[in-house]
Amino acid sequence: MGDSGTGRRQKALTLLVAGTFFMENLDGTILATAAPRMADSFGVNSAAISVTITAYLLTLAVLIPLSGWLTEKFGARLVFPAAIVIFTLASVLCALSTSLPELVAMRVLQGIGGAMMVPVGRLVVLRVTEKRDLIRAIAWLTWPALVAPVIAPLAGGLITTYASWQWIFLINVPLGVIAFIAALRLVPREQRDQPPSLDWLGLALTCGGLGALTWLGAELAGADPAVDVVVISAVAGVVLSALAIAHLLRAKHPLLDLRALKVQTFRVTHAGGSLFRLTIVAVPFLLPLLFQDALGWSPVTSGALVLFVFIGNLAIKPLTTPLLVRFGFRTVLLASSFAAAVSIGLMALLGGATAYALIAALLLFSGVARSVGFTAYNTIAFADIKPRDMTSANTLASTIQQVAAGFGVAVGAVALRAGQVVYGVDSGLDAYRFAFVVLAIITLGATLEALFIDRNAADDLRVARARRGRVATRPNP
Repeated sequence: MGDSGTGRRQKALTLLVAGTFFMENLDGTILATAAPRMADSFGVNSAAISVTITAYLLTLAVLIPLSGWLTEKFGARLVFPAAIVIFTLASVLCALSTSLPELVAMRVLQGIGGAMMVPVGRLVVLRVTEKRDLIRAIAWLTWPALVAPVIAPLAGGLITTYASWQWIFLINVPLGVIAFIAALRLVPREQRDQPPSLDWLGLALTCGGLGALTWLGAELAGADPAVDVVVISAVAGVVLSALAIAHLLRAKHPLLDLRALKVQTFRVTHAGGSLFRLTIVAVPFLLPLLFQDALGWSPVTSGALVLFVFIGNLAIKPLTTPLLVRFGFRTVLLASSFAAAVSIGLMALLGGATAYALIAALLLFSGVARSVGFTAYNTIAFADIKPRDMTSANTLASTIQQVAAGFGVAVGAVALRAGQVVYGVDSGLDAYRFAFVVLAIITLGATLEALFIDRNAADDLRVARARRGRVATRPNP
């Protein structure tokens, strides 16, 4: 992004959005480890706390489509800081909650802020970033989605052990204040046209369909899913989603513009990318359960081991852009998705006698595959999107990605429960091995899908980045 004032401003803006992305993702997963302490505080069982996670993820999924229209209507300079304020205030109210229903309501409010905060922030970055710098910008925006689910188990355990569960939410306050001040300084003013009236029917159908499917996933992930709830949510989710798609394809000014799916790189990477994201999110959920429930290790030990996934993410990050430039998107996507599938499959071989060093090495390798794959998918998705279509494509991408991530934990839990059905409730390691094999097979679907990507896809991004590197390294005359 260069050494100019504009370049430094763009980099600062990218880091700001990445920071808000981190807050949103961390709050989506960190409560799992703290569930027992929170349950004691509210006088309920630990399983009941899962509704607070479901409420948050559901709200994010169903309200992301609205963020694009709000941005067009009021501008990112107003919407983005407002979203930070809502998210931060909701975090305080979550910490002050004295009952489970109250906490659920505050989590919904927090989800409203998050649903506007991240998609709008990413759109701001995409608008101000030159095409030659797109790979690097997306790489910075990708790390929060990789880091937050990994460090959440250890962070949640440490906070609840040495402080109280309220601090899980209160740590957002100083971060939110800093982000709000930075947003006022960094988000540029923009020219905007008056958008058409809000597509209320599209909003109702989309929110209803996504909400029902998200609730279906949460119900299937539960210990004792109610058959009637599963059937009703499944039917409602499928019917409402089908009606939503039919409406969005016909509407003159749809809430979600599906035209971006006509772009091959966008369509293909969101098909395989969703499978990749779904399984990658499921793994950090299953690993702490494997280490604690099946192997009997402490929360600190299991959390520390999962951190090696983050170390792999961080270690490969400086090489992600050179890899894309050198080998191209198709090759990198094939290699990273296949490596991720292999690493997940190898997790099925872990046991009590497996050395910590060997587990750490495997999770390090898994983290490398995650990081490279995430960055490649997120970058190539926007490679062929025209600037005038960036807002609608960004909203659609955010919705698809959030839905995939939201279903990640549910798929991991359902795979584990399927293993318990096959091997018995008290099967221990066998059920986890079954679950990891299922996730590995699903990840291979992303590898197969990557074969359909054109070998020369997004070559203009590679060429622009390569030229940028040559200019940067050329000696001054």
